[in-house]
Amino acid sequence: MTSALRQAPKWGCTVLVILTGWVAAAPADLRQASQSTFAAQIAALSEPGGYFDTDNLISNERSYLHVLPALQRANVRGGAYIGVGPDQNFSYIAAIRPSIAIIVDIRRDNLLMHLLFKSLFAESRTRVEFLALLFGRPAPDSPAWEKRSIQELVKYIDDARPLDRPATEARRTRITARLKSFGVPLSPEDRQTVDRFHRRFTDAGLGLQFESTGRPPQVYNPTYRDLLLETDGSGRTGHYLTTEDGFQFLKTLEARDLLIPVVGDFAGPTALAAVGRFLKDRNERVSAFYASNVEFYLFRNGTFPRFVANLGLLPRSTGAVVIRSVFNGGRPMPGYASASLTQPLAELLDGYAQGRYRQYWELTGR
Repeated sequence: MTSALRQAPKWGCTVLVILTGWVAAAPADLRQASQSTFAAQIAALSEPGGYFDTDNLISNERSYLHVLPALQRANVRGGAYIGVGPDQNFSYIAAIRPSIAIIVDIRRDNLLMHLLFKSLFAESRTRVEFLALLFGRPAPDSPAWEKRSIQELVKYIDDARPLDRPATEARRTRITARLKSFGVPLSPEDRQTVDRFHRRFTDAGLGLQFESTGRPPQVYNPTYRDLLLETDGSGRTGHYLTTEDGFQFLKTLEARDLLIPVVGDFAGPTALAAVGRFLKDRNERVSAFYASNVEFYLFRNGTFPRFVANLGLLPRSTGAVVIRSVFNGGRPMPGYASASLTQPLAELLDGYAQGRYRQYWELTGR
């Protein structure tokens, strides 16, 4: 890890995107994946991965839903979605309802995390079953959970005892079988990483927090429970598990292999360019690009111009937007360490071309 990374702001970063050099992390046979279209797409779109000092199992962006009213007002709907990081993407996807979603993250671990999610979606019929599988709790016996509130689901998971060891191992066997069915070559170390991630959710329960390597969880980082119950700023909940309809949309997208995790750097030489070609071949246009607070690190490392060049290669709809999270600025609401904002993608590209965005604060201080 470089000294620049070690000196990253102590509020952390929800996503991992900037490295000064590549770290080859993918198994060699990933490039030869041919047993499924899904695996082949991941191999074709990915580039060598890298390292960042967070586990990134959940977001630290408590404000992540505050952009939902803006997305609705701008009629950001359908098209192709591109994002970064773990499952905060799912809430944006559930709101936007894209025809395809691609998650681009420099960490191979993020791909493994999404393969775990894909397994859990496949094994779950309903959102309460999904939560029970994720956190190692028994699914409820009573019917009609489809219409229960998110608050009731949270209470159920909080009150339920973890499964005993035999039941836990039986579940892990099922999840491992699902992982194999996706056709993505996984090394023994990959499978151990997936298992470790799942055990973290099971052991911590809804109290799981975002963590950075070598630092304890910060008091302002939300728990998974907080993220489930978060609102859009007007009191309306918006997590993808708030409604059964949102969950079922994600489940269908996963089942059709239309949510594709990719290993790549936003400023890298091939991943976003390959995604652009892939979307053009499918006649798809980007409607939303979720960048988290990646741009902070791109500016700091001097690679923001390469990111803008990569953005310009993506086919996009007229009303396409960038969704970003800003720490230590951005005028967050009281009680929040971050602010979540949207910007028209065309405005970002045109503004950079005109010299308006040469420093991070010029981009985020609008």
